[in-house]
Amino acid sequence: MPTISVDKADLWDRLGQEFTTDEFDRLCFDFGLELDEDTTGEVEAAVKKGLPAERPQLKIEVPANRYDLLCIEGIARALRVYLGKSEAPAYRLVYPKEGEAGLIETRVAVETKRIRPYFAAAVLRNIKFTQRSYESFIDLQDKLHQNICRRRQFVAIGTHDLDTISAPFRYEACPPKDIKFVPLNKDKGYTAEELMTVYESDRQLSQYLHIIRDSPVYPIIYDTQERVLSMPPIINSEHSKITLNTRNVFIDITATDLTKLNIVANIISTMFSEYCEEPYTVEPVKIIYPDGKTVITPDLATHPAPAHASYINSCTGLDLSAAQCRDLLRRMSLPAELSPSSPDELVVNIPCTRPDILHECDIMEDAAIAYGYNNLPDTFPRTSTVAQLLEVTKLSDVIRHEWAYAGWVEVLPFILCSHEENFEWLRQSDDSAAVKLANPKTLEFQVVRTSLLPGLLKTIRENRSHALPMRIFETSDVVVKDSSREREARNVRHAAAVWCNKSAGFEVVHGLLDRAMAMLEVPRISGTDKNAPTGYYIKEKSDSTFFPGRAAAIYYRAPTKSSVSTVVRSMLHGGLDIEIGKVGVLHPDVLEKFEIGYPCSALEFSLEPFTRQMPAIWTDEDV
Repeated sequence: MPTISVDKADLWDRLGQEFTTDEFDRLCFDFGLELDEDTTGEVEAAVKKGLPAERPQLKIEVPANRYDLLCIEGIARALRVYLGKSEAPAYRLVYPKEGEAGLIETRVAVETKRIRPYFAAAVLRNIKFTQRSYESFIDLQDKLHQNICRRRQFVAIGTHDLDTISAPFRYEACPPKDIKFVPLNKDKGYTAEELMTVYESDRQLSQYLHIIRDSPVYPIIYDTQERVLSMPPIINSEHSKITLNTRNVFIDITATDLTKLNIVANIISTMFSEYCEEPYTVEPVKIIYPDGKTVITPDLATHPAPAHASYINSCTGLDLSAAQCRDLLRRMSLPAELSPSSPDELVVNIPCTRPDILHECDIMEDAAIAYGYNNLPDTFPRTSTVAQLLEVTKLSDVIRHEWAYAGWVEVLPFILCSHEENFEWLRQSDDSAAVKLANPKTLEFQVVRTSLLPGLLKTIRENRSHALPMRIFETSDVVVKDSSREREARNVRHAAAVWCNKSAGFEVVHGLLDRAMAMLEVPRISGTDKNAPTGYYIKEKSDSTFFPGRAAAIYYRAPTKSSVSTVVRSMLHGGLDIEIGKVGVLHPDVLEKFEIGYPCSALEFSLEPFTRQMPAIWTDEDV
């Protein structure tokens, strides 16, 4: 969670009250914050020694999703409302005298879709900065960049002295050789290509260069006189930099994520709107996209959300009326009114500064904070429960212990792997069941594995210097798509093992399978014996992952057809037989892909059919 340093005397002045360290610590705790440190003692010690010292600071840890508390302005504003010293401010947009026609415009070029397609902007008019408020303004930008902006990858903020530039503005994406301007704190112009070299040694900016370095076009913002405002997400222009004397601030925000763009635009503009000549007002900017779509940013409108006193009471153990719940929410800067349609219902107007409010449970949490967690009644739960392992976990432990007793080593590879490792390297082509990551960080983590074999084989590859034979296993989950589920995916518990030696060792993994089934009390039966009530058997089956003629499928005969779910019924082979896994000698091409120079035998099967606790396999009646 981020830690914010605020000037102690400045905060006391904003709150209209001084606190001892213990008092403020309790106030922070009650509000959901944490006071990490009060530097007053260090400052006093430095002064006594005649050393230079800064003003005493309070270091406050705030929740990661409370972006409105990332600066002293937001913290003081929230605590004043919590202490009943003021009401929550009403943020509003103020248009020029000409109305919407007089708004500053920014046109977005179609080329920006190749790198950072979204844009927002705002204007703070007649603002008055002090040294501390100016530093807080810069610090908030940095905190947002490090937090929700994910080091400027998702969102980047630029601030400019509006009186030094001319509207309308253009947000474009140009080849780096065509971009040239004087960057912030420099005295000569550079092309964008040169800036990549200049800032390689810069301790702060070098960490952002990779975001656009390899792109054929770089984002750039121009004014009507072809002067550069900024090259997001790297650096602003020296020409438009803000100072203590700046009166009108133009804020530009570029992003790859529209939701985060709107959150950042709202936070950065509302937090410092209190310094405007008319406090808590923001002048919007008209954004015109390439398709002609027009957006007015920022959007400071509140959005209504229903809440119920009965729900708040059920979660907190209280017996509050709707009016009392309303008063508690107002202490947390959540304006609320009683609903005319129901005495139990509240209409909460979620302000633009609270993107963390997503559900009624978030509203309930704020009501509980306002009431005081320490004041909530102590009650015994209405139900008595005893924690225990899931049945499938118990089965996994049986397998783990037994295979470990047999001298095999358990490994824990990543559940994510590359698409090639999960399919092409195993000589498989059907990836329809795989859950794929929309924006993987690296090529190594593209899909959620559908088999345990890639992780086991990579483990052998990285431990090739170990003595033979290598015997490793894993019992863990794979993930497959399932359109019948709410999340359209489900976990399936598998057990897998790989034997690596100078000889293939098919009989070794076959014996390991037999031992596992013996411990699960699943008898071995003949596949041709239709009278056997339940059990397992193996049957030769061609599989491209394994050597031709050296592979078999593992079948399990379910006890009764009525106890099997619709999902498993479609897998039945001749009556009640379910294919649960495979065993065999791995194909040489598979071993070559994983850079393994010795023959290997592998075993993998599902543990799901052996438990009656998994609704994906068994019906609700059996559970």
